[in-house]
Amino acid sequence: MNILIALGIPFIGTTLGAAMVFFMKEKIAPKLEKALLGFASGVMIAASVWSLLIPSIDMTEAQGGIAWVPATIGFLFGVAFLLLLDTLIPHLHLNSDKPEGVHAKISKTLMMLFAITLHNIPEGMAVGVTIAGALAGNAGITITGAFALSLGIAIQNFPEGAIVSMPLKGEGMGKPKAFLCGMASGAVEPVFGFLTILLAAQMTRILPYFLSFAAGAMIYVVVEELIPEAQAGEHTNIGTIGTAIGFALMMVLDVALG
Repeated sequence: MNILIALGIPFIGTTLGAAMVFFMKEKIAPKLEKALLGFASGVMIAASVWSLLIPSIDMTEAQGGIAWVPATIGFLFGVAFLLLLDTLIPHLHLNSDKPEGVHAKISKTLMMLFAITLHNIPEGMAVGVTIAGALAGNAGITITGAFALSLGIAIQNFPEGAIVSMPLKGEGMGKPKAFLCGMASGAVEPVFGFLTILLAAQMTRILPYFLSFAAGAMIYVVVEELIPEAQAGEHTNIGTIGTAIGFALMMVLDVALG
């Protein structure tokens, strides 16, 4: 039951954020959007370091291996995995009119949904692999630490849900449909989290690689999408402040609860 709750918390965060479409009359103000994107970046960077890379290094040392090898290899493979998905899956980033990925005749709404779904995949994997580490008992990760990561991602998923649903409503989509699209963008997280637990549980010896793989995938999303969008145009300092706050909050959550 605890595992199901930990997997579901980030999805709840996305759903609550998407529900803001029912309470906000106008689209998200550009300054607020930058702050939220920056906040999400900070949370993901801190989670990648404290919840994934450091446990990967510690677990390798406990196994008697070379500490930096799994962390480096897994990290680079995680970046490559997201790069592959980014190249193949047709999607459209927020505030952009130029589709990316393989050309496909699908709606702008669906491509925007794919873009958000893409960067929710590594978040789901991150929660799943930390739960697998806690279950393994020798990764230096506790179930409380896994919940801390899940909570941190849920907090940053709240603005993400709003960032998806609000622009869709602004383009003329009905509120219920915009809400469902925002909520659906987060549905991939518990699915990939559960699949990661199943896979990692069968191969405990290479769990450090899974941890760093999730970190690499998350950092790819931050550098490729979140930070550029937070730093585009005017008022870039707002995105920077948001990043600092998100980083500090996730660091506190992980250290205090982990």
